[in-house]
Amino acid sequence: MTDCSVQLDSKSECDHHSHSASDQTRRLSVTMSLVFIYFLAELFGGLWTGSLALLADAGHMFSDMTALAISLFAAWMVSRTSTAQQTFGHLRAEILAAAFNGSLLFLVAGGIMHEAWERFMDPQPILGGPMLWIAIGGLVVNLISLKVLHGGHTHDLNMRGAWLHVMGDTLGSVAVILAAVLIYFFQWNWVDPLISVIVCLLILVSSWNLVREAIRVLMEYAPNDIDVSDIESHLQSLSNIHGVHCLHVWTISSGLTALSAHVVVDSQCSHREMLREITELLKSRYRIHHLTLQIESVDDPICSESSLVDCTTNGRSNGN
Repeated sequence: MTDCSVQLDSKSECDHHSHSASDQTRRLSVTMSLVFIYFLAELFGGLWTGSLALLADAGHMFSDMTALAISLFAAWMVSRTSTAQQTFGHLRAEILAAAFNGSLLFLVAGGIMHEAWERFMDPQPILGGPMLWIAIGGLVVNLISLKVLHGGHTHDLNMRGAWLHVMGDTLGSVAVILAAVLIYFFQWNWVDPLISVIVCLLILVSSWNLVREAIRVLMEYAPNDIDVSDIESHLQSLSNIHGVHCLHVWTISSGLTALSAHVVVDSQCSHREMLREITELLKSRYRIHHLTLQIESVDDPICSESSLVDCTTNGRSNGN
């Protein structure tokens, strides 16, 4: 038998995600506590002042609490020990949570925009002064929450979903402050529903980006920052390599990219040295550490004559 295979770093990668999950849990728990306290303040404040903008922000904070609870559950799932039947643990729980959170934001934004239309048709009296102070308090709470979540949102879709919820609240607080100032000094009550619509549009844009990225992961597309054709070209440019097929690149979870490939090499070369050279290339140039590689001899190309279209380089669609 002239072929061999290697799988690298799966345990270390999963351990790394389990360790980061504990940090996520701490950040999310603190943020959820802050959001819950001010959700109550904005809810009762909105009912007292008659401000739709405050009630909209309170509704968004309620969705935040739901989103943070889901994110906490996902972080707990990731930290659980994997079994023999769960070879990647529960890493995809993070992606499912991100997709749900993004979808939830769509529903919240739709409800607020509907209420804003009703307010345009039938303006309501609003207490601008109390509305302003409540909104300032909400801004302070949201800025603290963003600080707590800062750092984790750049490389983790689950944390990014939570961060986007809080960022939406922060923008909402700024908008409510602006509306409160205009209402207090100029009695422009129509600004209240207008600001609510603007905030909703910003929320919808960030929600779509989050859901789209989660779908890409669930569909096992290659990451946006990795060109699969470029990987194939670099592998084939190495000495002693005659061809590459069954090449697949996908994202398991945020920060964990996987690659599998069959590489046809010269029958005289050392398979061990070839594996080492390929591994170093993929790690250093593409930051892919979870690798499954099968080396085949040019004299015995096990899979190159396979009739399965999706196992050939030419059979891959350009979108994957």
